[in-house]
Amino acid sequence: MMRQEQENSYLFGGNAAYVEEMYESYLNDPTSVPDNWRDYFDALQHVPAVDGSANNDVAHAPIVESFAQRARSNAFLPRVAQSDLGTARKQVHVQSMINAYRFLGSRLANLDPLKRQERPNIAELDPRFYDFTEADMDQQFSAENLYLGFDKASLRNILQGLRDTYCGTIGAEFMYLSDPEQKRWWQQKLESIRATPRFSVERKKQILERMTAAEGLERFLHTKYVGQKRFSLEGGESFIVAMDQVIRSASQGGVQEIVIGMAHRGRLNVLVNTLGKMPKDLFDEFEGKHVDDLPAGDVKYHKGFSSDISTENGPVHLSLAFNPSHLEIVNPVVEGSAKARMDRRGDLEGRQVLPVQVHGDAAFAGQGVVMETLNLAQTRGYGTHGTLHIVINNQIGFTTSDPRDARSTLYCSDVVKMIEAPVLHVNGDDPEAVALATEWAVEYRNTYHKDVVIDIVCFRKLGHNEQDTPALTQPLMYKSVAKHPGSRAVYADKLVAQGVLSAEEVDGYAKAFRQAMEAGQHTVDPVLSNYKSKYAVDWVPFLNRKWTDAADTAVPLAELKRLGERITTVPDNFKLHTLVERVLRDRRAMVAGEQPLDWGMGEHLAFASLLSSGYAVRLTGQDSGRGTFSHRHAVLHDQNRERWNDGTYVPLQNVTDGQAPFTVIDSVLSEEAVLGFEYGYSTAEPNTMVMWEAQFGDFVNGAQVVIDQFISSGEVKWGRVSGLTMLLPHGYEGQGPEHSSARIERFLQLCADSNMQVTQPTTPAQIFHLLRRQMIRQFRKPLIVFTPKSLLRHKEAVSDLSEFTSGGFQPVIGEVSNEIEPQKVTRMVVCSGRVYYDLLAHRREAKLDNAVIVRVEQLYPFAHKAFEAELRKYDNLTDVVWVQDEPQNQGPWFYVEHHLIEGMKKGQKLAYIGRPASASPAVGYYAKHYEQQKALVEGAFAPTKGARVK
Repeated sequence: MMRQEQENSYLFGGNAAYVEEMYESYLNDPTSVPDNWRDYFDALQHVPAVDGSANNDVAHAPIVESFAQRARSNAFLPRVAQSDLGTARKQVHVQSMINAYRFLGSRLANLDPLKRQERPNIAELDPRFYDFTEADMDQQFSAENLYLGFDKASLRNILQGLRDTYCGTIGAEFMYLSDPEQKRWWQQKLESIRATPRFSVERKKQILERMTAAEGLERFLHTKYVGQKRFSLEGGESFIVAMDQVIRSASQGGVQEIVIGMAHRGRLNVLVNTLGKMPKDLFDEFEGKHVDDLPAGDVKYHKGFSSDISTENGPVHLSLAFNPSHLEIVNPVVEGSAKARMDRRGDLEGRQVLPVQVHGDAAFAGQGVVMETLNLAQTRGYGTHGTLHIVINNQIGFTTSDPRDARSTLYCSDVVKMIEAPVLHVNGDDPEAVALATEWAVEYRNTYHKDVVIDIVCFRKLGHNEQDTPALTQPLMYKSVAKHPGSRAVYADKLVAQGVLSAEEVDGYAKAFRQAMEAGQHTVDPVLSNYKSKYAVDWVPFLNRKWTDAADTAVPLAELKRLGERITTVPDNFKLHTLVERVLRDRRAMVAGEQPLDWGMGEHLAFASLLSSGYAVRLTGQDSGRGTFSHRHAVLHDQNRERWNDGTYVPLQNVTDGQAPFTVIDSVLSEEAVLGFEYGYSTAEPNTMVMWEAQFGDFVNGAQVVIDQFISSGEVKWGRVSGLTMLLPHGYEGQGPEHSSARIERFLQLCADSNMQVTQPTTPAQIFHLLRRQMIRQFRKPLIVFTPKSLLRHKEAVSDLSEFTSGGFQPVIGEVSNEIEPQKVTRMVVCSGRVYYDLLAHRREAKLDNAVIVRVEQLYPFAHKAFEAELRKYDNLTDVVWVQDEPQNQGPWFYVEHHLIEGMKKGQKLAYIGRPASASPAVGYYAKHYEQQKALVEGAFAPTKGARVK
């Protein structure tokens, strides 16, 4: 039985896919398959399927099963004589072996420069698995489906060709691609030259020069700045060769901008040897001579850089994104930046802009944001038409990582198989193979607009940060490292042996680079110092601007009416849902002045007016089209058609002729990657209103790294300006711990240096003016908006049309009721957000006339003058009470307390009213929530104890 299974093993497992592909090719073109397969498939058209049906269009699974049954019954090919059965079976085994090498050959590839990796015993790659013996090695077999340069060859030559192609210094993984054309593309590329580089002498010299530069910089820094962290690239120098090839190949394909994201390992090398940063400037940073004018600044191996490099195909702009120590978090930022550049150019296929992500092996496998970002790759709103990924795989991860502990997959790159990205594993000691793999990867990306990975298997000569001793935990590995002469030396010796260069000429490369370093000169030639692309953005108008709340955000009544008419009109024969039809009918009445405006209309008018003024608007989130709480309805759905069949209409895309683009995207279910993407987009495009909306504000904590490392601190660390707007639904309404709080306190703890705006508007007019202010003012700061839930339809949370045609955003809103006489006021209740309406309702119900309610709509920067103006209105004021929905240890209280005290008069008392401190953001029982809410609203107007006296 076992013998029989072995004889037919080519029909199962990975080979089943081969049989299916062969049959599919036959159906498309019978002449595209070898003769013996064509004869077999021809015969199957006249043989009943396994289920006995007479349908000639046999499904793939029955084909495979029929194949197996016929083989077991010794009736393999109806047209092949029984005497030829052995030859036919051997031919099928040859095809199976070819397929096995394409699937599994990378496992036997020569990838480890340290030669420590044990090669596995893979039976399918051994001719004996298919019962081949030495006597069969010189027998001729068909090789029509190979690209080795012959249609027929001996088994020996076929096997040697397969081993050369798939088991050399390039190990290719691509057979899991579902597109047969792409698989054939890789087969042709690899097999036609047996995955062996064939570079000219001049190109080989260039590769050596780049290897010398990579190694030379690290050794120069190591001796000149002993003990300083730099995250050396030594052992992985061929990465610089890869980056050089990226620029060469990308420019040949028409790419004009390359956006790069990477962590610290090798970053300084990339800055100097790829982007052309002056070595002297880097040395000044090591020596502490260069102090930025930034409030905080950052370490040198986190900094970004940009330059323009001259190539044979024209200038290429290179941008290296700023990146913190959170490694892969830069991935979505780079994708967003690349997307913005594509949109600015009208680059619909990514032919002019290329994102390049550089990964460490442990981080690539271990960081969840990698998967989240990969999941964006083929989506409409976030796809960048293919990203080139390069892994600097030093086989040790970070400090003491062992592959058995670092991941649960065979390769660190296996996560990319979720999007069917091909992977080329390359031995870092073979820089020519690295260059070739890179050339292919760029070509594949530009041809198929999909992600592709180059995994450079190398090593790390020194410790993680030049200050530790890896031999403490990796003794055997670092014995091998100590014996390794260095990748540059290995390649140099190879070129000397080939007669490409003499030993003296090799030494001359190193001396020339050393001299350039000592002179602090460019190592990339030529860097264009005065070139400026017509697509470059002028950020000067947005830099070094002092904070101001002033902005002319009002819109004339006639324009509002015009906009209102446009955003409530749908095409003829477009069938609206009855609920949406009522929404549009109400909006028409609002802009006609027949009823007050609600939140959704306030938003829409803000967007429409910005679009008409030339500002693009980009809004993304997990339910942004209609809004999580069905208040927005920016995307309308024809009830007679599905959305994927042109069944949608977006009124904001049809506001006026020549308007700026409006984009609204229902995002993937991700916070970290999507928010990082939008941040990246905003840093590349200041004239687009970029907004990210959380489904519930509570979910924003899934993106806390983006907030901490980029949004709140990017400007003070790197001078990186962003106008990103975050819309975070927030409000205590009895929905439990994860549907109440967007963690206002966390944002306020991060506020300093006028780094961002934290707001909680409570009326449609306020959100209208706030969103418009974000773009009209000539500076860009992140805007955090805690948006309401119940207020979206609250009968009191409305605005008159006149509030849109005059005025602006009010950081503080004072008492608006005419029922309160200023001389009677002894108590001021100060709050922020939806609790205002609860307080107002209670005061009216209790008929209180000694208390006014003041809303703080902008928590940071705190509007001291506006608040103090409210305090001065009431001569008899003795008590100021801060009221909030959130528990005392959360919400704005601990931030706002000292701001309130600062504006109060001597003798006035300040008290806190709200929920007691809690480990959870909110209670989970509605009855308890109601009890707490009732107590805090009543307490806001009751005598207070323990108040702080100024």
